[in-house]
Amino acid sequence: MNLFKPIWIVLGTLSLCLGVIGIMVPGLPTTPFLLLTAGLYLKSSDRLYGRLISNRWVGPYIVAYHANKGMTFKSKCYAVALMWLTILLSVIFGIDVVWAKGVVLALGVAGSVVVGLAVPTVLPSDREEL
Repeated sequence: MNLFKPIWIVLGTLSLCLGVIGIMVPGLPTTPFLLLTAGLYLKSSDRLYGRLISNRWVGPYIVAYHANKGMTFKSKCYAVALMWLTILLSVIFGIDVVWAKGVVLALGVAGSVVVGLAVPTVLPSDREEL
């Protein structure tokens, strides 16, 4: 038995929780956490990995990213625009504390940089069909 297997499972589950929270919280990325979860589950548990990629809510994120090896420019623009819409709505209507607004805006900038620079951009013609 691999001594690290339980550690990978716990870390994968924590990453999954952060990814799911990232669906609802502006500035917190979803896809990187879900990809990390997939990698950790792949190292530790075929059963958990299978359940993850077959999940109707989070599975398509992972399958599409792995199949395409990145995101199209159009998908990146859509993701960043939706992220900034939720950030601005949160800052304008949902947050009263000035320093918290600054934190959310800073996280939004960081998330935009990650999506723009760290996530590979693929051409539509380079993508494999699912």
